[in-house]
Order: sequence, then structure tokens, then C-alpha cells
Amino acid sequence: MAGVRKVFGDHVVLRDVDLSVARGQCAVLIGASGSGKSTLLRCANLLETVDDGVITFEGQDVTDPRVHADAVRARMGLVFQAYNLFPHLTVLGNVTLALRKVHGVASAEADARGLEMLDRVGLAAKAGARPDDLSGGQQQRVAIARALVANPRLMLLDEVTSALDPELVGEVLDLLTDLKSDGVTMVLNTHEMGFARDVADTVSFLHDGVIHESGSPAQVIGDPQQERTRAFLSRLRLV
Repeated sequence: MAGVRKVFGDHVVLRDVDLSVARGQCAVLIGASGSGKSTLLRCANLLETVDDGVITFEGQDVTDPRVHADAVRARMGLVFQAYNLFPHLTVLGNVTLALRKVHGVASAEADARGLEMLDRVGLAAKAGARPDDLSGGQQQRVAIARALVANPRLMLLDEVTSALDPELVGEVLDLLTDLKSDGVTMVLNTHEMGFARDVADTVSFLHDGVIHESGSPAQVIGDPQQERTRAFLSRLRLV
């Protein structure tokens, strides 16, 4: 994205944001709540319309008003901090719903792909369970499996561990680490600095809708150059 600007009323949420992510990279966005991280992901997924700037995805300007937004979203996976699972469906039913209803995949094939994806996230044995029978960490892994099952070109993850109890955070971060090893392209917001430091290819620090600093984890987290970045990390006792 280049020069992306988003305004809600009189409030400028994103100010001329530039961000590039290469195929297979894990790009992490850090910053305090309200800095614009979630809005940036929602703009990338076209859930929010940008007021200025361009978002390019696989060579296509997806901010062109002639672009079919649903066709773009079909190539992306978006996972929110709230699991957003349907309680009346089984785990397998949740994972395969979009495959059947949006992508038109036959039920038998959808179930086979869903079971394969649940096995990948370590939950094949829970295929017939209901979401309320799962722990928070398991529900979040189901939500990630649901996003992955359609083989998206890009995964967008919005604070996917923030609603979890501390002891459940690790299992979700382990899954994201595995996805990175598998070459899945990801952009995620997180307050998990250890994950950002160890797994991310790039880290970008946002404050008041502006990317103040962007670079490798070693540079942004280990040796920040901007005062606002240092102030943010110092509150986390990282500098």
C-alpha cells in the first residue's frame, strides 16, 4: 500500500501509510491500541474504503472502485481477535462453511479439505465438537483453519491472541510460527514482542495512524531509532 489515508468523521485514523510485504514474508504491526493497526488490516481486506492512496495486491489496484471486493477477499484470509465461530455448527461445519457457500466446493470435497486443515492445526479429533466445547486457544485455531482452508494468498491476523488466557497464547503463536515456516504470507497485529522478534521478517511501529519506524525486528525492537518507538517499547520494558 502507498499513501493510504483513512478518516472517520474528523478523526484521521491512517495518515499516508506505506507498507510493502513480499510473498512468503511475515510482517508484524506493533503499537498501542488506537494506533490504526486494525484499520490498516480492514483497509487491506477492503472492509473499509480508503479515502486516499492505493492498495496493490498481486499486481492489481484493489482500491479501484471497479474492483469486485468479494473477489479480492476470496484470495485473503482474515482472522479477528474474536473467534466469530457459529455456535450451532460443528468445528468442521465452521471450517467448511465458506468453501461450500462462497467458493462453491462440493460438500464431500469441502469436508475432506476441512479435515486436512484441522489436522494441520492439531484439531482433527475435534471435528464433530461444537465451538463451546473448545478452549479459547482451540477456538482461535479453528478460526485460523477456517481462513486457511481456501488457500489464501495472504493471511491478515488482527490481535489473534489478545482475547486468550496467557496459558493459551503459546499454542496459537506456535501455529503461526509453523505457518511462517510453510511460507504463508502474513500481516498481523500483535503485542507479543517475543513472536515479533523471533518470527517476523519486518516490524512496523504505528502511532496515531503513522508508521514511524519500519525494518527488521533486530532494528525496530532491538535498536529503535525513533523516540516514539523507544517510548512504546520502554513501556513494555524492552528498551
